[in-house]
Amino acid sequence: MPPKFIYGLVIFSSAFLLFQVQPMMGKMLLPWFGGSAGVWIVCLLFFQVVLLLGYLYAHALVRRFKARSQGRIHAALLLCSLLTLPILPRNALKSATPFHPALHILGLLFVTVGLPYFLLSATSPLLQAWYARGGERAAPYRFYAVSNLGSMLALVSYPLLIEPWIGNSHQGKGWSWACAAVAIGCAALALSAGRATGAEAEEAGAASPEWRVQVLWLSLAACGSALLLAVTHHVTQNLAALPLLWVIPLALYLLSFILCFGGREWYRQGVFLRLLGLALGSMAYALSPSFMSLPLKVSVPLFCGGLFVCCMFCHGELAALKPLSAHLTSFYLMCALGGAIGALFVALLAPWLFSGDYELRIALACCVVLALVVLHRDPTSPFYQARWELPWLLVVAVAAAIIVSFGVTAREEATGARLMVRNFYGVLRVVDQDAPNGADSKGAGSPSNAGDLRCATLMNGTIDHGLQFRSPALRDLPTTYYGPASGIGITLKTAGAAGPLNVGLIGLGAGTLATYGRQGDHYKFYEINPLVAELAHREFSFLRDSAASVEVVLGDGRQSLEREAPQGFNVLVVDAFSGDSIPVHLITREALGLYFQHLKPNGVLAVHVSNRYLNLPPVVAAGVQSFQKEVVVVKNPDDSRRGVYRSTWALVGSPAGFLGKAEIERAGTILADANPRLQWTDDYSSLLKAFK
Repeated sequence: MPPKFIYGLVIFSSAFLLFQVQPMMGKMLLPWFGGSAGVWIVCLLFFQVVLLLGYLYAHALVRRFKARSQGRIHAALLLCSLLTLPILPRNALKSATPFHPALHILGLLFVTVGLPYFLLSATSPLLQAWYARGGERAAPYRFYAVSNLGSMLALVSYPLLIEPWIGNSHQGKGWSWACAAVAIGCAALALSAGRATGAEAEEAGAASPEWRVQVLWLSLAACGSALLLAVTHHVTQNLAALPLLWVIPLALYLLSFILCFGGREWYRQGVFLRLLGLALGSMAYALSPSFMSLPLKVSVPLFCGGLFVCCMFCHGELAALKPLSAHLTSFYLMCALGGAIGALFVALLAPWLFSGDYELRIALACCVVLALVVLHRDPTSPFYQARWELPWLLVVAVAAAIIVSFGVTAREEATGARLMVRNFYGVLRVVDQDAPNGADSKGAGSPSNAGDLRCATLMNGTIDHGLQFRSPALRDLPTTYYGPASGIGITLKTAGAAGPLNVGLIGLGAGTLATYGRQGDHYKFYEINPLVAELAHREFSFLRDSAASVEVVLGDGRQSLEREAPQGFNVLVVDAFSGDSIPVHLITREALGLYFQHLKPNGVLAVHVSNRYLNLPPVVAAGVQSFQKEVVVVKNPDDSRRGVYRSTWALVGSPAGFLGKAEIERAGTILADANPRLQWTDDYSSLLKAFK
C-alpha cells in the first residue's frame, strides 16, 4: 500500500484544482452573459451538481466492483479525460440571444470542464475508501480536512496571486497541464491500491445509520450550501461580479469544513449555538428595507461572518454524525446531494418561484429550524427530547421570533413596490414615491413649481435605474444620472448643435435618455434583460414620448455590435449596470476599439463610471491610450428637487474634435496621464487595482 502522505498529496492537489477552476471558469464566462452576478451563482450550482455525480460514481464504484477493478476503471477514465484538455471555452459556443442564460451556462461548463471536474471530484472519497481498506486502523476523515484545505488555498490564491498577474488563456492552459499531471498520478495510485482487508470487512458488517440520521445529513448540507449561494449573491449584486467577492464566502464555507473535520475540537455546540442566535438576529435586522443600503465595509463582514457561524453549526453537527468508514461514501454522497439541492434552490428555483430576493431569508429560517432539531435530538443537549418545559418553550419562542422577522422584512420589501419581477439578471422593482428623496413639493426650487412631485422609480437591487415624474408637465425631464448638467446631458446638447444625431446606447434602464431625442434623431438602445425592456415600455413613457425614432435591440450590447455593420453613431453611450455592478467586458481595450469602429471620426464615446467603490475613469483612460483618444471626466452634483443624482461620466473622443469644444472643456477635467497597468483586456482584468 502506498504511504499515507502520497494519498494526502493527491487528495490535496485534486481539491486545489477543483476549486481553482471554479472562479477561473466563472470569470471566463462572465463576458458572454452581460457580466451579471448570476453567472457565478449558476457556476456554483454546476460545480455542486457535478460534485454530487462524482461522489455517486465513487459510491457505486466502491459498492459494485472488486477492489482491483475499481482502480483500473478509475485510471482508464482519468486518462480519457486528458483528451478534453485544455479547458478554454470556444467562441463558437456563444449564444446570440439573452434568453435562458442559466441553461446555456450549465451546457457550456459541461462541455468545457465537465469530465475532468467529475473525475477530480471523485478522487477524495475514492482514495479515502481505498486508504481505509488498506489495513490502517485510523479513520480516513482527516483527509476530508486536507481536501478542504487544498480547496481553500486554491480560492484564496486565485484573486491574490493568479488573477492579477496571469491572463485568462494562460490560466486555462496552466490549469490543464496541472490537471493532466494530477490525473496521471491519481491513475498510478489507483492501479497500486491494495485489496480489501479483514478490517474493512469487519466494519462493512456494521449497520447503516437510520434514515432519520441520513435525512439530517442531507438537511445540514443543503442549508450550508443554500446559505453560501444566497449570501454570495447578496454581497456581490451591488458591487461587481469579481472573483475576490466570490471566493470570500466560499473560502469561509470551506474553512468551516476544515475546522469541523480536522480532528480537533474546534466546534463546540454550546458556543456556536449562542453565536448562531447572534448572527441570525443581526442578519435579520440588516435585511430589513431600512438597512438595504448598508455600506460595503459593514455589509460584507456582517453577512460573511454570519455565513461562517451558520456553516460552523451545520458542518459541526454534520461531523458529529459521521459514520464508520465502511459507510464513508454513503455519507459523502448524502452531503453532496444536500449541497446540490441547496444550490439548485438558490440558482434555479428561487428566480423562477419568487419575485424578490427571498432565498437568503428562507435559508436562514431553515438554519433556525435545524438548530431546534439538533437541540431536541442530541442526548448531550439540555433540551434533549424536551416537550413543555419553560426553558425549551423560550428557545422555541426566540426561534419563532427570528423566523417571523424574516417574513416581516420580506413583506415590507414587497409592499414597498408597486411591481416586482425577477429573472436571471436580478430583481426589478417599480416603486412609487410622493417626491424624489430630499424634494419639497412646496419649495421654490421645485421644477416649474408644479406642486405634484409624485414619481415612479425603477430599482435594480438598491440602485435607481430610472425615475419619472407622474405629472404631465414634468414627466419628460431627464432625471437621475442623466440631468442637463451631467456628462451625457452636456454631450448630447453639444453634439446636437450640428444637426440630427444618430445615438447608440448600451443599457436601457427606464429609457430616460430618450427625453433628449429630437425630431430627426435616431436612438438605438441595446438591452440584455428582456424584463427591463418590458418595464421601460409599460411602466414609463420616456420611450414613447420621445420625438426621436427609438429602437430597442435585445441582447448584450457588445455582442450585438460585434454582429452589426458600422453604425456611424455621433454619440455612443455605455451605461449598462446590474445593480451597481460594472460589467467588466464592456470597458476592456477590445470593447473600446469596437465602439470606435461604430462611431463617426469625430464621434464621442460617453461611459457612465459612477460607482461607490471602484475608480473607473483611469481604467477607461488606460484602455483608450493606444487609440490616440482623450478622456474628459465630467461630474455633476445632486439636484434632488429635479430628481437628479450625482454622477460621473468619462467622455472619450479626439482632442482636436468634439472634446476640444469650449462647452466640454468648461464642464470637465482632462485625464492627462493613463497608467497602463490599469488597462483591462478580454484576457486580463483585475478589479483589485481599481478599488477606491
